[in-house]
Amino acid sequence: MLELVSRALEPDEEFDDVEPVSKETLLARIAGGDREAFSALYDETAPRVLGLIRRLLIDHAQSEEVCQEVFLEIWQTAPRFDAAKGGATTWILTMAHRRAVDRIRSSQSGRDRDTRIGIRDYETEYDHVAETVEVKIEHERVKEAMGRLTELQRQAVTLAYYGGYSHSEVAKLLSVPIGTVKTRLRDGMIRLRDEMGVAS
Repeated sequence: MLELVSRALEPDEEFDDVEPVSKETLLARIAGGDREAFSALYDETAPRVLGLIRRLLIDHAQSEEVCQEVFLEIWQTAPRFDAAKGGATTWILTMAHRRAVDRIRSSQSGRDRDTRIGIRDYETEYDHVAETVEVKIEHERVKEAMGRLTELQRQAVTLAYYGGYSHSEVAKLLSVPIGTVKTRLRDGMIRLRDEMGVAS
């Protein structure tokens, strides 16, 4: 009976290799083409790799694509892994970070290229000389119309529309009540529209 108990307490030789295998060991086996080691490494590291990539890219579909690229790169470059230079986790996450940043740069570059093409293809066709003449004529018409306003109307309109002052600021500058400013502006604008032939 004592023999049975002591034998039961002895470690079973069949389960000696059940201890977790380090990522460094898995990478060494992957370098030799071991698919099971690759599967084990994937199961152990994929959630963390995908999490890092998603924090950078946000977009889930792109993150999954980049994650696949990372594991393909691990499969292809496992022989180059050197445990003396750093741990397997650091090596894998550095690769994931680099791939995610490359994707961000690539996406930005694509957007910039599309913008440049869009700007290049969008050519406004107009006659610069004709446009300059029209602006000058319109400016002269406004100047003439402003000359037909009363001095008080002209002051209020000039300060409000050309100076960019608010009604209350115009009232302070002219030392008049705000109601007076509003009246002058309203009357001045009506007069300007009439002088320029603009429908109200």
